[in-house]
This record gives sequence, structure tokens and C-alpha cells, in this order.
Amino acid sequence: MVAFKEEFPYLRCDSGQLFEFNRDWLHDAITRAASDAGYPSWWLTDHVTESIAFYLRLRNDESVVAFSQLSQTVRHILKVIGYKEIVPHFKPTPPPVSICLLEIALEAGAGYELAFFDLLEKRVTALLDMGAETLQLRSLGACVKHLRGTKIWTRQCDPLREEIACFLREKLSLRGEVERLDCSLR
Repeated sequence: MVAFKEEFPYLRCDSGQLFEFNRDWLHDAITRAASDAGYPSWWLTDHVTESIAFYLRLRNDESVVAFSQLSQTVRHILKVIGYKEIVPHFKPTPPPVSICLLEIALEAGAGYELAFFDLLEKRVTALLDMGAETLQLRSLGACVKHLRGTKIWTRQCDPLREEIACFLREKLSLRGEVERLDCSLR
């Protein structure tokens, strides 16, 4: 992947998965760390977030930055500005992950629902194993139409849509060890 001059480099996790930088995600991670350290409404959260964003924007000659390197940079900034007590609480998880269900359906092929469910389970499991806290599953309608082999929504699409939602609910609920998980399906 190539990061364009006006954009941020991608973040790479230890597993090799690439994520787009997201200011809101970083802001939330810093807010949680500060709150855990005893600063519930820390006044420097916005400033630290923007400083990191500026730092990443300056690194536009690199298309990928290691997630661990970004974490080290945030920890370093917290120490330098005199808030080292926040550092042990800064444990960011990967940014929100968006999964296109239509792409999975295209990979499985039209009418191959079993292959679709297998691919979907593998993708979701891999992301949860990496520590993802926010999953955004999109293009449900287009996915269902593709799997049903139809261009328009019909009554036969409704049960498959419900089956996909129930499948995801079941798979995510079995992950009891996940401390926090936000998931949206649209």
C-alpha cells in the first residue's frame, strides 16, 4: 500500500495487519489511559492527539509505521510533558476495523453461503485475536443479494440477513475473554 503525501501512513500490527490512522481512536486510547491514571477529564488529551497526528503527517515519506512505534512515541511524549504516571495505562488496541461483507461474499462466490460463513468466521477471529475492540461490518445488504444471486432485495433475502446477524452475535458472544468490544452491522 502507498500512503499519499497529504495522508497519514498506515499502522502495522505485529501480525502484519494494516490499519488506517484514526484521530478519534487515538484520542479515546489516551483518554482511557489518563482516566485510569486519575485524570478523568485530562486537559491535554486533544493536544497530545494532535501532536501525534502532526508527527505522523510529517512521516509521509514512509507508507507504513509499526503500531508498536506509534505506542512508543505516545509514551515518550507523555514522559516528556511530565505525565509519566499515564504511561503504564496507555495500552492501545488496534484502531477500528472495517470489514466489507460483500468482499467476503465475492471471495466465497455466489450461492456459496457455507464458504462465506467460514471466511467470515476466520476474518473475525483473526481480528479479535489481534485485540481489535471495534469492528464495523458493512455492506450487509449487498452481501446478502450477492449470496442469493439477486440484484434486488426479495423476501428470500430476509432469512439470510438474519442468519448472518445471528451468526456474528453468536461468534462474538463466545469470546468471553474480550474485555471490550464494539460491533456495528450495516
